[in-house]
Amino acid sequence: MAVTDTMIRPGAAPVDPLAPLLRVRDLTVQFPAGRKQWVTAVQDVSFDVAAGESVALVGESGSGKTVSSLAVMGLTPDTGGRIARGSVEFDGRDLTKLHAKEWRNLRGTGMGMIFQQPIRSLNPAYTVGDQIAESVRKHLGLGRKAAMARAIEMLELVQIPRAADRVREYPHAFSGGMCQRVMIAMVMACNPRLLIADEPTTALDVTVQETILDLLRDLQQQTGVALLFVTHDLGVVAELCERVVVMYAGEVIEDGRSDDVFFRPEHPYTSGLLASIPRPGASTDRRLTAIPGRIPAAGEWPVGCHFHDRCDHARAGMCDVTHPALVESTPGRAARCLRVSDLQLKGVDAS
Repeated sequence: MAVTDTMIRPGAAPVDPLAPLLRVRDLTVQFPAGRKQWVTAVQDVSFDVAAGESVALVGESGSGKTVSSLAVMGLTPDTGGRIARGSVEFDGRDLTKLHAKEWRNLRGTGMGMIFQQPIRSLNPAYTVGDQIAESVRKHLGLGRKAAMARAIEMLELVQIPRAADRVREYPHAFSGGMCQRVMIAMVMACNPRLLIADEPTTALDVTVQETILDLLRDLQQQTGVALLFVTHDLGVVAELCERVVVMYAGEVIEDGRSDDVFFRPEHPYTSGLLASIPRPGASTDRRLTAIPGRIPAAGEWPVGCHFHDRCDHARAGMCDVTHPALVESTPGRAARCLRVSDLQLKGVDAS
């Protein structure tokens, strides 16, 4: 579902049973840049995730997708930043108003997050079973024996062989792919309703990546958990996600169902990302298409459209002057482009 002004409701209101599980509105995140100075890393970001839905947050490094996901999890203060404006609603509750204790209770049972490089998220001094059981005991109130049984059950769920034995092992005894499975088991152990996966396959080889994606897909089908998948890999999105939210230079520039975005992109940046994907069977002499230039750093965004200085379709006196709004073009589609009505952009070749 794309974002429109009519969908935005100020303040507290009765929870709509048909409302999205996660509703992000006008999220603006800033980080300190000197004495009493702040730089904006994410600006007016809005998107939804429905219960049981899989949504991809896509963009180059520096686009703001990880900052947005950390804000959803309430981890912005831990990184030195602040939410300057906007709201993050989970099941009708504005998370920006929660206290630290309320956040600790929500993480695990309400939502969970899988980070990049899972070995860094696991404590080397404790067995993987103890780490899973600790979360279960805290959030579900189980005793030691029941919590360890739950840990074994979760390791079996994520298809780790000999789970009853390996539950006693330490993280260093697991490969990168197995560590990622352990992290998924830990996050899913308390039955969260929303799972945020931040580039969970980045440090893994291609075969292991595919296994992790299959695992996430199976878990979603079995548990009905909603998935917010943060990635720069559009190939992964095509396999896993129903809807795509494309970010560039701190803002959402396109939002729509995966098929629509892939075959009929409405923003030149999205079209450029799709054109840069290597094609199976393409001639080895053919150079890969690349978007010229680089994504501007936070605080260095150009006047007008943030993408205009890299865009082949930009018009002088228009795109370099006026900053476009995110506008619904058709039901379920939104794009941030001044020329959305007169551009015919190339998507993935369906042939």
